[in-house]
Amino acid sequence: MLQRIIAPQAPSPKGPYSHAVRAGDFIFVSGQGPIDPQTNQWKLGDAAGETRTTLENIRAILKAAGAEIADVVKCSVFLADIADFTAMNQVYAEFFSDVRPARTTVQAVLPGRESKVEIDCVAYKPVSWSKA
Repeated sequence: MLQRIIAPQAPSPKGPYSHAVRAGDFIFVSGQGPIDPQTNQWKLGDAAGETRTTLENIRAILKAAGAEIADVVKCSVFLADIADFTAMNQVYAEFFSDVRPARTTVQAVLPGRESKVEIDCVAYKPVSWSKA
C-alpha cells in the first residue's frame, strides 16, 4: 500500500509531487530545498543556512509521516557548488551526528532560483499494525 504524504508544517510542493511517499516500511522524501514554510518563499543565503532550512523541512515531513531524523537510512545531497561541501557537512552533522545514514553528495545544477542545496532521503520506519 502506498501513502502519499503532504506535511502541513513544510513548504507547499512547487510541482506535481508529494512531500513523501510511504511504501510499506520505507518513506521516500522528495528533494527539498531552502524554502521558508511560513512564507513558502525561497530562503536563500549561504550553504550552511540553506542546509539548515532544508533539513528542518525534511524533519517536518518525516514527522508528518510518523518518523524522525533517526529513521533516515539514505540521503542524497545536491550542491550547486561542491566548494560548499564543508559548510553543508557541518550543519548536516548537527542533524545526523549519531545516526550517520548512507549518503551521496554531488555537484548539480539545481532548479530553484540560485539555491545552493537540495536534499532528499529515504527513511525506514516499520508500520505498527494493531489487531482489530
